Amino acid sequence: MKRLLAAIACFSALVSANTAVGQGPSGTTWPNKPVRIIIPFAPGGPTDIIARLAGQKLSEILGQPMVVESRAGAGGNIGTAAVAKSPSDGYTILLTSSAYAVNVSLSPNAGYDADRDFIPVAVVAKQANLIFVHPSLGVKTLAELLALAKARKLAFASPGSGTTPHLTAENLFNVISKLDMTPIHFRGAGPAIAAVVGGEPPVGAGAASTPLPHIKAGRLQAIAVSSAARVAALPDVPTFAEAGFPGVEDDTWIGIFFPAGTPLPIVQKLNDSINQALRTADMKERLEQLAFEPVGGTPQQFAAYVKAEIAKWGKVVRAGNIKAE
Repeated sequence: MKRLLAAIACFSALVSANTAVGQGPSGTTWPNKPVRIIIPFAPGGPTDIIARLAGQKLSEILGQPMVVESRAGAGGNIGTAAVAKSPSDGYTILLTSSAYAVNVSLSPNAGYDADRDFIPVAVVAKQANLIFVHPSLGVKTLAELLALAKARKLAFASPGSGTTPHLTAENLFNVISKLDMTPIHFRGAGPAIAAVVGGEPPVGAGAASTPLPHIKAGRLQAIAVSSAARVAALPDVPTFAEAGFPGVEDDTWIGIFFPAGTPLPIVQKLNDSINQALRTADMKERLEQLAFEPVGGTPQQFAAYVKAEIAKWGKVVRAGNIKAE
């Protein structure tokens, strides 16, 4: 009888473990209703692009709508803090950029704790940051832009204080080149690009996907990209290294987080679904067209990457004495 009872207990535990995969706190299968994807930036930027691409594919895989919602402000802190305070039931997701890692150093009172308030799920994609100008500025190379910035006061548009395009430009212009170019921060990449297309200011920094259509149409002039190799969608644009700045390599990455306390089976199910989506031919093709590189990987790999990014950008913030605006 003891052996029988032990066997029943082992079987029950096995069944319980198997049925827990993808289940919420109440034991129901996740997801069984629409899931909100919160992006903490204005529509039109790289987070918005990836949220809609990934959201559509994840809806197909998981069988529930993924509803994208923008909550912009404070360099991404407002939307991020809102997700940190959301129920940890798997129905609110944070899809954000590498600003998440920057704001740890830039905004000590961000409204959330990057270490304790979230569970990293996966990096969806990454892309190079790009320096670009309005054609009326009359420069076509990074050397020409830097020479002009030494001769006259220039400002540059960024998609927000603490975004990696902002810090890429700060590091390149003001820390390394010892210039005094003023950042003008916008509530997302879309408004920042629109400002440079209008020539005010005439210089911009952004993840490559948002200015790409304007570069193709001749409304903007691409100067240099921050990746190790040239971007396939912009084969004629040199890297920072090719333009005379070896070792200056940055990415804007787009990743997904759950609020802390979300059941680990849900975390794993979403991670598996993201990796499945990134393996599909149509998703790969669309990302490449938009100058993104698919990433994926495990939650553990993403957690380690975030930790390294926090350390990296902390050094840039301190070296440039950069303050949140």
